[in-house]
Amino acid sequence: MTKLYSRRSFLKGLFSISFASLLTACGGYIYARHIEPALLDIVDKTIVHKKIPNSFNGVKIVQFSDTHLSDYFTLERLDTIVTKINQLSPDILLFTGDLMDEPNQYHEVNKVAPILQKLHARLGKFAVYGNHDHGGYGTDIYKDVITNAGFTLLQNSVKNIVINQDKIAIAGLDDLMLGKPNYQSTLGTLNEDQFNVLLAHEPDAALESNYFHVDLQLSGHSHAGQIQLPFYGPLITPPYASVYHEGMYEIGQMRLYVNRGLGTTRLPFRFLSTPEITTFTLSNKEIL
Repeated sequence: MTKLYSRRSFLKGLFSISFASLLTACGGYIYARHIEPALLDIVDKTIVHKKIPNSFNGVKIVQFSDTHLSDYFTLERLDTIVTKINQLSPDILLFTGDLMDEPNQYHEVNKVAPILQKLHARLGKFAVYGNHDHGGYGTDIYKDVITNAGFTLLQNSVKNIVINQDKIAIAGLDDLMLGKPNYQSTLGTLNEDQFNVLLAHEPDAALESNYFHVDLQLSGHSHAGQIQLPFYGPLITPPYASVYHEGMYEIGQMRLYVNRGLGTTRLPFRFLSTPEITTFTLSNKEIL
């Protein structure tokens, strides 16, 4: 009886462990596939810098990135994001690339600009190319959509934003992977006495941009790895996001912020990498 009882106990224990593992696996799949990708994290940051002009104290910059419109990130989801962004009342709105996952395969291109047109920012809306925006013969498709939506597309170019007679600069590099970024012609003209913001889709652009008069670089691209493991971090990061992949970094005199993005690519999963919209409130005074 003892042997039989022990055998039954062992089999029961083995079955329980197997069943629990199956439930965990199934639960993890459901969470990573259906729950976390539908979540939204609003991350609030205050950027304190002595070069921020008085007229820009309290100005709110909102960054969103990497929507990757597809069957998984729908127009309905985009419309929800637009509503959320408008509720944040941005003064300056920045999109750091990868609007559609496969631009030339996306069948609802004509519906995208009317949704993005509903975004409001009193001092302007700006965007740069991501690798997916150039990929799939999407260069002109993306340009048409984003400009028709009222965004200024910064492709190796700089735009000054003026309040009263004070100004800051917003620069944008072309995509590192599939574009033709030109650091010198874009960043070499920045005024060192002016507060300068750089939009660069890939965060590892900071390895070069920190040698110029850039005070704040904003990037996306990494999705923070999209799938992370506890105590380990991202399973994999894409090219040009291997050094910097999530959150705020200080690199010399420059700060870099890497946004986790909103959509997914390759696999429609997110785990410990919640979709994100980021706000940056500008100040030239230390917050006590």
